[in-house]
Amino acid sequence: MTKPDNLRFILREAESKGWTYHEFIHEILNYEMNCREKKNNERLMKWAEFPEKMTFENYDLKEQSAIGEKQLNVLKELNWIEECFTLIMMGPTGAGKTHLSIALGTHAVDKGYQVSFVSMNQLMYILKTREFISKSQTRYKRILSSDLIIIDDVMYMTYEAQEGNLFFQFIYDLYDKTAFILTSNKGPGEWGKFLGDPTLTTAILDRLLHRSEIITFDKEADSIRMKYRKAIF
Repeated sequence: MTKPDNLRFILREAESKGWTYHEFIHEILNYEMNCREKKNNERLMKWAEFPEKMTFENYDLKEQSAIGEKQLNVLKELNWIEECFTLIMMGPTGAGKTHLSIALGTHAVDKGYQVSFVSMNQLMYILKTREFISKSQTRYKRILSSDLIIIDDVMYMTYEAQEGNLFFQFIYDLYDKTAFILTSNKGPGEWGKFLGDPTLTTAILDRLLHRSEIITFDKEADSIRMKYRKAIF
């Protein structure tokens, strides 16, 4: 229904059920509040830029051994966002790291938090071009104002010294101001090889690991993507 249609429906309900003036006003206010919440949720979902729709409804805990139902329920409470925690999801490709991170991000949006999802490569591009490309500048400002930043595929490839410095400055600026989810198929101990500067890597990890939880996905597990892959023939 469009907004006028909904209002006409409320008026008909009020007439048929004999609502009092106060009951009518209460229904109108509830309707307006629900409309605003829906509009805000749509805006936050758009800003999050999730690559695809992934929720807890289609996340099967039995497919992985990284966390159990009790731990997942703790994460769903989202207190760790308020405390600016870092969740590091570590494990092989296709283990379910990205799905869990997007599901948590979507859940956070539904609760009114501003979330940004970005791959490590996309983030590097934004950091390098934000001074002279307006789209990168807009995206960068939205990331900075987020309550939760999800960085996918951290240290998937080797980065140059300039990129490493930009990433350090990014973490430094947001330290103690926002929560992070980082997914990676490399452990934090290996990140120095990809940034090329052990000292810089130590400084980054010092901030990220100050308040953190490392969720390790089984290295021996089969890829969930391959298990449920679709084929033409």
